[in-house]
Amino acid sequence: MNCLRESPPRIPPHFGYDALGSELFEEITKLPDYYLTRVEDGLLQRHVDAIADELGTPWVVELGSGSAKKTRGLLAACAARRRTTFLPIDVSREMLISSADLLAADCRDVTVRGLWGRYEAGLRWIRVERSAPVTMMLLGSTLGNTTPTERHSLLAEITRTLASGDRFLVSADLIKPAHILEPCYNDPPGHSAFVRFRLNHLAHLNRCFDGDFVLDRFQARAHYNEHTRTVEGHLYAATDHGAKLHALGVELKFRVGDSINVGFSAKFDPARFIDDMRHFGLVHHTHWIDQRWQYGLFLFHRR
Repeated sequence: MNCLRESPPRIPPHFGYDALGSELFEEITKLPDYYLTRVEDGLLQRHVDAIADELGTPWVVELGSGSAKKTRGLLAACAARRRTTFLPIDVSREMLISSADLLAADCRDVTVRGLWGRYEAGLRWIRVERSAPVTMMLLGSTLGNTTPTERHSLLAEITRTLASGDRFLVSADLIKPAHILEPCYNDPPGHSAFVRFRLNHLAHLNRCFDGDFVLDRFQARAHYNEHTRTVEGHLYAATDHGAKLHALGVELKFRVGDSINVGFSAKFDPARFIDDMRHFGLVHHTHWIDQRWQYGLFLFHRR
């Protein structure tokens, strides 16, 4: 947890997705200005047959599967073409069990085998146990929810797991103006899902590391950093105070206005995105882009 010693301190995104956090994120996806899930669902539905044709692998792995609602139609289309085993990887055991049960009921021709844990653990398991060609999916623009260093490490782990010819289907939110992005990542009047989701990071830290964060001493807000092309979600201290994570031996001091970073969402230029993937041995295969919202699904294959 060295990221807590950064300036400002930062909480890794997986701490947002305990059982409550996963439920709150589902609530966020229904907010009127949160276009990402709606647009991605639309792309998957409009192009489901073309995507299923292009994947062509019997194993489909999804990193950070969550409720897996967005992938059910794609999995059904894959199963109509070939025997399909779905391996969702998620840090929320409760969400994993729930989504696996629903998938087993809705997609009877799909074999579901859930993997509980962080990405790294799931990818290690696949490297050891894989017995068929693999498509790796990273949807929900999740790749953007990382620092550049974390993104490099994650892509290196993914490509280390993929064999030659395996597929990688990844979504990316593309560059657009702040007046579109900032409403997307903040609560509209009358809603509080984003605030509760971000504060839940502190509650999760308290449980995991014997912490004493007081949640009502913070206010939540996201802003778009045009220089880094990243939306940053922060919790801002409303009072001067301190907090400790006793199990880690970490003590943090806050003045009014000091912040904790609880989320990144990088926005990408599509040409550079495709070019950057080449450095990881990932060759651009095809893509599907929503032109209105500038959001894309990109399919690569392992060289």
